Amino acid sequence: MNYKQWLAQQLAGKFEGLDRETLADLIEYPPNPQMGDLSLPCFKLAKQLRKAPQAIAEELKAGWTGDESVERVDAVAGYFNVYLNPAKFAAQVVGEVREKGDRYGSQNIGQGRNIVIDFSSPNIAKTFHIGHLRSTVIGNALYKIFEFLGYNSVGINHLGDWGTQFGKLIVAYKLWGDKDAVEADGIAELQRIYVKFHDEADKNPALDDEARAWFVKLEQGDAEATELWRWFVDISLKEFHKMYDLLGVTFDSYAGESFYNDKMAAVVEELKAKNLLEEDQGALLVRLDDYNMPPALMIKKDGGTLYHTRDVTAAIYRKNTYDFDKAIIVTDAGQSLHFNQWFKVVELMGYEWAKQLQHVPFGKVSLENAKLSTRKGNVINLEDLLSKAIEKTRSIIEEKNPSMENKDEVARQIGVGAIIFNDLSNNRIKDIVFSWDDALNFEGESGPYVQYAHARACRVLGKADPAEVTAAASLNPEHLTNPEAQAVLRQLYLFKERVEQAMHKLEPSIVSRYLIDLAQSFNHFYHQCKIVTADEAEVRIARLALTDCFRTTIRNGLALIGLEAPEEV
Repeated sequence: MNYKQWLAQQLAGKFEGLDRETLADLIEYPPNPQMGDLSLPCFKLAKQLRKAPQAIAEELKAGWTGDESVERVDAVAGYFNVYLNPAKFAAQVVGEVREKGDRYGSQNIGQGRNIVIDFSSPNIAKTFHIGHLRSTVIGNALYKIFEFLGYNSVGINHLGDWGTQFGKLIVAYKLWGDKDAVEADGIAELQRIYVKFHDEADKNPALDDEARAWFVKLEQGDAEATELWRWFVDISLKEFHKMYDLLGVTFDSYAGESFYNDKMAAVVEELKAKNLLEEDQGALLVRLDDYNMPPALMIKKDGGTLYHTRDVTAAIYRKNTYDFDKAIIVTDAGQSLHFNQWFKVVELMGYEWAKQLQHVPFGKVSLENAKLSTRKGNVINLEDLLSKAIEKTRSIIEEKNPSMENKDEVARQIGVGAIIFNDLSNNRIKDIVFSWDDALNFEGESGPYVQYAHARACRVLGKADPAEVTAAASLNPEHLTNPEAQAVLRQLYLFKERVEQAMHKLEPSIVSRYLIDLAQSFNHFYHQCKIVTADEAEVRIARLALTDCFRTTIRNGLALIGLEAPEEV
């Protein structure tokens, strides 16, 4: 039941010109339960109704006809406050969670429509580092959230597998590379010679010319250049998949930049036919002066393509292939201009679906004393970070629960979860200065804290009589009217709303922060209320039901942001 919509419907006929949706948008959840479960601030209605806020609230109170779902209503300081019947609220929430189980919180908002989510997109032959983590975990969470809400998510890893950097890498390999070293060390060795190329090119600019020449050969299908490029790609993907397996991330497509090589010519011809291309010193571009943006360069003077060309082509291909309702691209905020430019190009081409394209920006990641730079070798390897997190978790388990049977598996679940949650607990647009101490801090409002709350609930239910755990028919909701139980119930009720907010705002941190609140409410309930050891059977059954609902909901929420829910910690 959506209590905001329900209350809005009750109030909609009280004043002329106030519809249900307007009222529903105004209704709030008071921060203090003593102020009610629902509240309508009447201040925004004062001008329209030409009445003082308190007078409006008093009039609503006087006109309230009563409802079995409501215990009482009040008018205080311009607020119309509604206090729900706690037993009926408990019965409704527990009933819905138990009925829907793993689907609790889900909705069919998408009705099967396709949504394309382009995320992660690391560059071939470059280290998968912490800068890639944000796009990967934000995109993965959005993928799962949209799926949960009835969309058909299509995850695309638009690999950076084309461009002049491959000319540089070919030159570097031919000058300083060794096949055995590359086979043995993979990306680390490719990274080493790539960094060396830039160091040497600073002293010898002719190397850049040589690199450009090799990339032209690659674009023209030169056998040697193509063989080396494919080798670099295969080596990189092998290492990337190790990271994706650890993070629990999968994709529906790995169509990277190179995939569009044979598709760009048609797009360029279309741009010409629509008189959008202009020649400038041998290059071809689309002028965007009227939109307060620099021109979008589509073809270089040497005939080579650029990111704009490939992205416009990719958008058209994806629309034709997936007929998306929306296509979002998850990258750092520094690329916003680039996306605004090529979105505008698609619009100028006459495609009405250009409005369905959306850039989801996130804050940049930097080191404490420097910015990330692959060229300078100034990066934090994600594999190193995840390994350290797992290792730290393993040592904590050894100290606190040495008899645990599946230590390695739980250490992986919690260690990786800590890194993911550490990222997703921040608003995505916030810039992050990476710190080893912060990343490996499992205390306080962290992923391990939430996972431990789930494990605690599992432990409680495991100690209980199974018949009492499943005794929903004999549940007496009157035993869930105390403040601690009601606080958990309020959080359980909010889950569906928070997930929907996360989808509309494209903000996974809404779910992450919600899970902290949910875990805190349950931990308080756990410490204040006897559950398995409660004297009365009816009390045990009610509290076990609430614990089971908590376990279900927090597991569902963890899954949405890409975390596993270990049953033992």
